[in-house]
Amino acid sequence: MSHPENPTCRWCGGGDGAVVLDLGDQPPADHFPAVDDPGPDPVFPLRMWLCAACGLAQLAEDPTTPEEPRGAEPDALVAQARDAVARVQAAGLVPAGGGTVREFGSPHGGSWLDLLGAAGLKESTGSPADVVIDCFGLMHDADQRAGLAERAAATAPGGTLLLQFHTLAAIVADGGWNALRHGHYAYYSTPVLTAMLEAEGFEVTHGFLFDLYGGTVLLAARRRGVDGPRDPSGVESLLSRESAVGVTDATVVGGLEAAAGRSAEALRAHLEETRAAGRSVLGYAAASRAVPLLNRAGVGPDLLPAIADGATGKHGRRVPGVGIPILPPDAVGERRPDEVVLFVTDMLAEMRRRMPEVEAGGGAWVVVDPTVRRIAPAR
Repeated sequence: MSHPENPTCRWCGGGDGAVVLDLGDQPPADHFPAVDDPGPDPVFPLRMWLCAACGLAQLAEDPTTPEEPRGAEPDALVAQARDAVARVQAAGLVPAGGGTVREFGSPHGGSWLDLLGAAGLKESTGSPADVVIDCFGLMHDADQRAGLAERAAATAPGGTLLLQFHTLAAIVADGGWNALRHGHYAYYSTPVLTAMLEAEGFEVTHGFLFDLYGGTVLLAARRRGVDGPRDPSGVESLLSRESAVGVTDATVVGGLEAAAGRSAEALRAHLEETRAAGRSVLGYAAASRAVPLLNRAGVGPDLLPAIADGATGKHGRRVPGVGIPILPPDAVGERRPDEVVLFVTDMLAEMRRRMPEVEAGGGAWVVVDPTVRRIAPAR
């Protein structure tokens, strides 16, 4: 499939940049065909492009129509939302006497509305809100300038805009190349998103870092000149940390290309070894990030017979491109595999708690993050 010669930046409109990760033609990670659908599945180019002018990492092109299904919300995401709200409240960013809130959500879940409702905020019915939250939502806007402008306009003159994102710094540091997927149009770093907010007339006042997904950042911003609490040292620490990683350097971010090859080869080699040894295996979590990994590795039902998942909307369907069927979680207990390959590492503690029978029966959990690791049994 052909590529545009000169991608145009989704934020600044610049045309100077570099492709830093090219996964070739991939099926959309939000398209899970019925298990009896023979295919072939549609495929589209999947490339990350880094703008030389503003530093925003983004999809070079995306001709798909995103229809991302809402998956089962991991406990880690729920816990992070509670932690984030507690830290935002402690920083004085939630009006003490009540106020209004608007949330720009995403299929990834993590809503804060109930938590902030308990703190006295009421959901806005259309007027600009005192607190505007975006949890992994902005990245789904193909037009980044229009998307950020919409969130800025939704924020009351003296209000606070909260933007949460999986930071590119963590993706680069961890080699997390399979965060790239259709429908995820932008991949932010703290320096770049700070500059984007400044262009909208907002000043970043606080920065919070969480362990979720290997590195999730929450930025708080207010319109320039508005009084209120600030934590300049915390913001500067994040900016310095991420700049040191090289988040706007195409050569550094381009290291994701080699990481993709390493992790795909490692997964396939591990599953081939498992099959040769006569050990049974099952996957867990048919997440969007599993789709490019399995396709890049060329792993089908011959190496991974099925993947269990808690999202009922995926049951009776299959992973696009490779044809691995998706089953309900009960399949793990019924099949009693020697190994369960978990494709969302943040779910490990939750799954060990929910499915103690895996290790009790002599089985083991294996994670791909992006290297393949066999988890030692709990003592």
